[in-house]
Amino acid sequence: MAAYAQVVDLKVIDLLEPSTLVGMLIGALMPFVFSALTMEAVGRAAQDMVEEVRRQFRDIPGLREGKEGVRAEYAKCVDISTRGALREMILPGLLAVAVPIVVGLIPFLGAEAVGGLLIGAIGAGALLAITMANSGGAWDNAKKYIEAGAHGGKGSEEHKAAVVGDTVGDPFKDTSGPSLNILIKLMSIVAVVFGSIFVA
Repeated sequence: MAAYAQVVDLKVIDLLEPSTLVGMLIGALMPFVFSALTMEAVGRAAQDMVEEVRRQFRDIPGLREGKEGVRAEYAKCVDISTRGALREMILPGLLAVAVPIVVGLIPFLGAEAVGGLLIGAIGAGALLAITMANSGGAWDNAKKYIEAGAHGGKGSEEHKAAVVGDTVGDPFKDTSGPSLNILIKLMSIVAVVFGSIFVA
């Protein structure tokens, strides 16, 4: 934020300016949109993996029974994971790059609105990342706690609920939460690089 302020020669970011407030609201929205996209991406990639595992169990004789010498096609699973990760991050990546540029180039918004955008993204993103890390870890630990015998153990209704919670918690703490750091950094770098154009 400080680097961007130096690039565009902003001494003060006035929150009473409508353009700054609009930028800040857009920035505060960005971590939530980005997190939704990354969580949906995890779900789609996981479904592709499930379909491949089902196919291998169906098409490779002896794999389901665990017969000696029968091997799964691990390379196909790794390929699905890699391709899914690359394909699914195109839209979130474009969003992180395009939004600061669009906000900066809109005539009635401009450089100060991009400052507001960065403030909103940093404020909301930092808090959301901490929330996701803590809640995702809590859901994961709750499932392990129940599997250790608490609240009826495995097979209970509590365990089924904890599995659902962990299914959401894993992308929370492993994907969306950590990626918010990248979102904030990427938006900041794009703003610094294009800052002189916003002023002009």
